Amino acid sequence: MIVAVPKEVYPGERRIALISQTLPSLTKAGLEVVIEAGAGEGINSKDADFEVQGGRVEQDRHRLLSQADIVLMVRGPGSDPDFPAADLDALKEGTTLISFTEPLAQPEIMKELAERKLTVFSMELMPRTTRAQSMDALSSMATIAGYKAVLAAADASPKLFPMFMTAAGTITPSRVFILGAGVAGLQAIATARRLGAVVEAFDIRPVVKEEVESLGAKFVQLELEAEDAQDTGGYATAQSEDFYRRQQELLAERIKNSDVVITTAAVPGKKSPVLIAEEVVAGMRPGSVIVDIAADKGGNCAVTKPGEKIIHKGVIVIGPLNIPAEVPVHASQMYSKNISTFLLHMVKEGKLELDLEDEITKGALVAHAGELVHQAVLDALK
Repeated sequence: MIVAVPKEVYPGERRIALISQTLPSLTKAGLEVVIEAGAGEGINSKDADFEVQGGRVEQDRHRLLSQADIVLMVRGPGSDPDFPAADLDALKEGTTLISFTEPLAQPEIMKELAERKLTVFSMELMPRTTRAQSMDALSSMATIAGYKAVLAAADASPKLFPMFMTAAGTITPSRVFILGAGVAGLQAIATARRLGAVVEAFDIRPVVKEEVESLGAKFVQLELEAEDAQDTGGYATAQSEDFYRRQQELLAERIKNSDVVITTAAVPGKKSPVLIAEEVVAGMRPGSVIVDIAADKGGNCAVTKPGEKIIHKGVIVIGPLNIPAEVPVHASQMYSKNISTFLLHMVKEGKLELDLEDEITKGALVAHAGELVHQAVLDALK
């Protein structure tokens, strides 16, 4: 079977689905790996690097896609709303596509892929189980996002993060508040603590309190009870508008007293909940910083402008997009491990064999044999 790795076409995307060092594990399993020429440029990897590891380099993108049995990408259709129609037309019926696809946010595109009789796996839908841990690309990318968000905040802040005892007096540490204690939030906590800040964190899921405190941060508890705060996959679930309004009110004072706020709250397939109202931003001290990791889904801050760094009433508000692409070498290394492990999970004697009773295969499968098969995606179409 031919595994094709095309060059990413999404603007600013520097990652690649497979790094050269991963190729031997696939060729050993009986797969032929073909890379589009120049696909590794974003990570400073040359075509020769892939050839040395047993891959074949193809100059013609259409030929690459048309001969593929399996296509591995970072941003596939859905994740890239302007995914080239020519690329889709090049794929033969029955081709298996594995990538990020935003299936819950773009169910109509998933339906189109099903109608083209493509087999589609979405890396976003990977079950958060022990067995699937090494395939969890969302967690890998969230780790990078949480780390980089704190560095961006430290760079933008007019204050130092750690406490310094100097001959010129004592510099008090910055106060950092993390909203959302998922993978990105926990990494943000760890990074801010390593930089010497005093850190507090909040999450609607009380079960994360122990993890927050184990990283040296204080867990903020509110007199607020969420119904079904997380789903069976461990993701936060959407709450009512009244819940979010009350949450804003209770968080406002802590936000105003913080030097830096990192927001990470996201609900799969839905617009990010607004946790910081405009009037709360206006009440923060001038020079305070907000880094809104959820900017690509609308943002947790009411004044966030996705993809921009603005100053609102003296407060610096950063809305980064596609943070992992800013660290393409390690982001690609992690993603390559995730996607190759998932692929090899389904390969037997050089052939792709789908066990639709297997929780990992079934959990990530969006479309197969001309039909949408994932219930959450079908529900999103309604």
